[in-house]
Amino acid sequence: MIKTTRGFTLIEMAIVLIIITILIGGLAVPLSAQIQARRIAETKKIMEEAREALVGYAMTHSCSCAYNATGTLQTTSPTACTSGCPADNPSLAGVTLQHAYLPCPDNVGARDGREDRNTLTNHACSEQVPGSGLSHGYLPWVTLGVAPQDAWGNRLLYAVSLDVSNELSGFSSTAQTHSLQVCTASGCGTPDVAANVAFLLVSHGANGWGALNVNGNILAAPTGANELENKDTDATYVSRIQTPASSAGGEFDDLLVWVSDSLLKVRVCPTGSGCSP
Repeated sequence: MIKTTRGFTLIEMAIVLIIITILIGGLAVPLSAQIQARRIAETKKIMEEAREALVGYAMTHSCSCAYNATGTLQTTSPTACTSGCPADNPSLAGVTLQHAYLPCPDNVGARDGREDRNTLTNHACSEQVPGSGLSHGYLPWVTLGVAPQDAWGNRLLYAVSLDVSNELSGFSSTAQTHSLQVCTASGCGTPDVAANVAFLLVSHGANGWGALNVNGNILAAPTGANELENKDTDATYVSRIQTPASSAGGEFDDLLVWVSDSLLKVRVCPTGSGCSP
């Protein structure tokens, strides 16, 4: 009796391959989601560290004006602060006024990671947006000593109010009003997320639309109104949940962190710190 060995038919092999493909596809989607979630978490950490570095910069940089017993200005630090110090006044006798200030953005043209400040004139930020009261550029990562990009390899945007970034006048513990605001959608009149923002940071997210990558290339501009709001240079920015391209406002995956005026003053100018009112 002759025994014959039966192999797989083409139909059986095809079915097996289909099953394997389905299994692999089912595993690939969760894996992709895990990678994306890890990059989001990494970017949030990078942005939090950058935010702390910005606050730390303000804690260690100030314009100091020292007065003698009769209220006459004696010393300034840095020397350029002279033009930012109040005139001689007996009521300021024997005190030192200190006004902290935040760094300026990296120049959008230079892109060297260093803050760009106009030290030849008023010591304000060079990257100013006319009529908006803010300076808009890239995070000066070299100046701050932090990571130069998000988890997708793109530079972080940095917008700061001119009221808190001028080296000569700086800011004190007194409350100020800033034009920077955060909304849940573009074109908002009244901010519904955060008002009176001193500074903020933006990551263009996984799609990277409109971002400057580490190779110095500007990626394709966003098409959705909400991501366009974070790319332009006005005082309104958008922070909301991620949305697909099919949504009404278009795809959105930007990440934002910010510090309000009140929080900045609490961190930099607590009672007894010497940050003048």
